[in-house]
Amino acid sequence: MSTELMVELSSEPIDVVRQLAAASGSQHGATTMFLGSVRDHDPQVGQERVVAIEYSAHPEASATLQREVAQLAEETLAEDWSGVDARVVVIHRIGPVQVGEPAMLVIVSTAHRHPGSKLVPALVERIKATAPIWKRQILADGSSQWSNLP
Repeated sequence: MSTELMVELSSEPIDVVRQLAAASGSQHGATTMFLGSVRDHDPQVGQERVVAIEYSAHPEASATLQREVAQLAEETLAEDWSGVDARVVVIHRIGPVQVGEPAMLVIVSTAHRHPGSKLVPALVERIKATAPIWKRQILADGSSQWSNLP
């Protein structure tokens, strides 16, 4: 199995088109993607509208994220697709992200659709559960609320 990983925490906006091009390859016929954007509401904050999220990360977050993505990709692909070539791109924003802007991008490119359709949702859930990234939701009334705290 050959898996190429690109895992990044970035304070810059996510260029989805550029990342899709980076994930593609002539041997890859299937690209599966998750793009998570900041929404204007969250049931945990009640009726107040969310206007932005500020993401903070532990200083070791990049290394942790790299390990988690590599481990899950290896485990998931080895189960049913031993020997498959894959490119995996994971980018998570840090800093302020406005409503409508992408906050997380996960792309998996492989020869066939099945590996990516299994790996992408598994990566999203693992990242949300284990990455040392916290978010402070900025509300329309000027207040804020933290979530994803340890």
